[in-house]
Amino acid sequence: MDSDGTQDARGTHASPVPRPAGPPEVPAMPPRPPRAPATPPLPDGSAFLTWLRAPRPDAAPGVWRFGHRPRPAEEPEEIPTRQLLSGALIAFLVGWLVWSLLQNGYLGTWWWVPFDLIVPDAWRGGDSDLGETGTFIVYEGYELLVALGIMIGAARLGRWGEVWRRFVTPRFRRPEAQEPRTTPEDDPAQWNELRAAGAPDAAERLATEARSGLMRDVDHARILRAWQGVRTGRHSLAAFSGAVLKDGAAACLHPSGERDLPARLARHDLVTGQVRLGTTVDDARNPYAYRGTGLALGPDLLGTSLVAVGPAGSGKTGTVVRPLAESLCLHALAGRAAVVVVGAAGAGLGPADAYDVVVRIGNQESEYDLDLYGGATDPDEAAAVLAEALVGDLADPHPGSDGRRSTTVLAQLLGPFRAVHGRFPSVPELRQLLDGAPGPFAALRQGLQEAGQESLLRELDARERQMGQPGDAGGVLGDRVALLDRPAFAGFFDTSGQSRPFTLKALDHPVRVRIDLPQRGHADASRMLARLVLAQFTASVAVREDRSLFACLLLDDATGVVTPEAVRGIQRLRSGNAGVVLTLRTLDDVARPLRGPLLGATGCRMALSGLTPWDGQDFAEVWGKEWTEARDVTDRQIIAETPAGKAVHMLRRVITGKAPTARAVTVRQVERERWSASELAHAVPAGHAVLSLTDVKGEHAPPLLVDLRG
Repeated sequence: MDSDGTQDARGTHASPVPRPAGPPEVPAMPPRPPRAPATPPLPDGSAFLTWLRAPRPDAAPGVWRFGHRPRPAEEPEEIPTRQLLSGALIAFLVGWLVWSLLQNGYLGTWWWVPFDLIVPDAWRGGDSDLGETGTFIVYEGYELLVALGIMIGAARLGRWGEVWRRFVTPRFRRPEAQEPRTTPEDDPAQWNELRAAGAPDAAERLATEARSGLMRDVDHARILRAWQGVRTGRHSLAAFSGAVLKDGAAACLHPSGERDLPARLARHDLVTGQVRLGTTVDDARNPYAYRGTGLALGPDLLGTSLVAVGPAGSGKTGTVVRPLAESLCLHALAGRAAVVVVGAAGAGLGPADAYDVVVRIGNQESEYDLDLYGGATDPDEAAAVLAEALVGDLADPHPGSDGRRSTTVLAQLLGPFRAVHGRFPSVPELRQLLDGAPGPFAALRQGLQEAGQESLLRELDARERQMGQPGDAGGVLGDRVALLDRPAFAGFFDTSGQSRPFTLKALDHPVRVRIDLPQRGHADASRMLARLVLAQFTASVAVREDRSLFACLLLDDATGVVTPEAVRGIQRLRSGNAGVVLTLRTLDDVARPLRGPLLGATGCRMALSGLTPWDGQDFAEVWGKEWTEARDVTDRQIIAETPAGKAVHMLRRVITGKAPTARAVTVRQVERERWSASELAHAVPAGHAVLSLTDVKGEHAPPLLVDLRG
């Protein structure tokens, strides 16, 4: 049985390749065999069970939930260490002094009055009913009570409890185990939901596989995905149970037959779907609840799309795109997601055998081709997507503009050509038609006349009349198509069925795709192809039948890709359970009228270290301002004139480490930028980033300073 969404991706997955097992990061599990469905038993499954049973409390957006310990929303006031220890020592000395004075009678005998009122006369004196020993115990016991009272008072005044909690308790605290105590009723390793639904044999088989070490995190996620298909009615309970009883943890495999990636570089938690990118810095600018916590992203946040801006070398590819690509590939193996990763050849986006399809445009050894028309069969749809790719960057950058004229020109050619040849034109054929070559036009006209396609003949006549006229978009389109009609791309974008073209219509399935762009010597063509992939992606996810499968496009270096139509397409992705990740070296790579709409269309925004002040200004504007409490403090040093006053001032200086002052504090509410342009440009350390988050439910996380190396 195939898991929900794990059907063959229309023949788009690569041939099986033997892979070495890679050491996973989280959970820390024994190495696994790469491909065999029935793996030999391991010594035990304690590592997997510990990972599965680890606490994952609900948390704010972006918090790494694996083993997370929630913190208070507000920071408690903490006394400075020097002041706390000095106060505790002085309170002890004062208590000791009071007790010594009482013991030596310098303060009188008034403190024995309660003893005289409570203790019977028969218990006093050496000849009392209690005897000398009993009398001694009574007197010593009372003195002990008085001493204890003095000690309690000194402890409260000196905050001894705070000293104990801050400096003593951490030294003796034992590290808490990650695995909580579970009962059979709430143990996730028992698969109780399957038992309750009438599949006890399947549940017992999975529980046995988990205990014996045959199950991994991807297996667990994949089987849960298949079980969701049973609950929604896509699969029958009998088929699911049969697959589990037959294959155990290897049931419902991905079409590639893989159960894990060849290697993992990031830390993943497939129960929550998160990948850890770093650690939120313990900084006053971060909310207290986030400080020191792990920072993680998952489909719930990527569903609102992410834009990351930072100069070359700031870590966009290595610390952002690569971990996200790795995470989404794991989700694809679990039948949860489809991922397309686009970047320059050799950009370090993961090994080829971590993907089902690798399209190396410009490399004649590439096993796969890219469908220039995105698998469309309607000429108008194909023309709209192709026009966006060819001249979308030349359109009026105002968000309300469109490229309707270019779409019309292409539709006037694609429709007649398809009617005559039963396919869309290849790149050389399309270039000839856009250039107005007489031979192809005459052949196309003759074919339409023989087929009796009068309406398409009128389209072709209109195209001929418009050619050469002022404002005709055909010439610009022809020039852009010429960038693809180069010897380096010979054999690519074939429409005659000679190659294996990949189409983004395959995003109905959990496919893993990497597209390598030929940056060197073909920068303009690469930007045009990146626009093509983005346009095809936004068009394809909008018409998917199964939207329970998360689809994500990771575009490393989106220079020249952001157009008015692209911004509109990104805005529509959230409703289709899809998202994009775009990286830019600078916002100057986006037209000025589109910068605000782009930052507004994406729910997650990241500014990496090294940002320019003018880029920081755009982020500061989109993050807005907040009301904060401003405290204006005026200190005036107090001059002591008497010896007693000087002694008191000296004591205060010893306790606080500061000269005695008279302080006047003015508190007022002011509105300030969360992060100013200057702070973003100069106060973000290397290897860090400022990141704001929004999940698909609309919950927000304010801009957070994150260490991407932690």
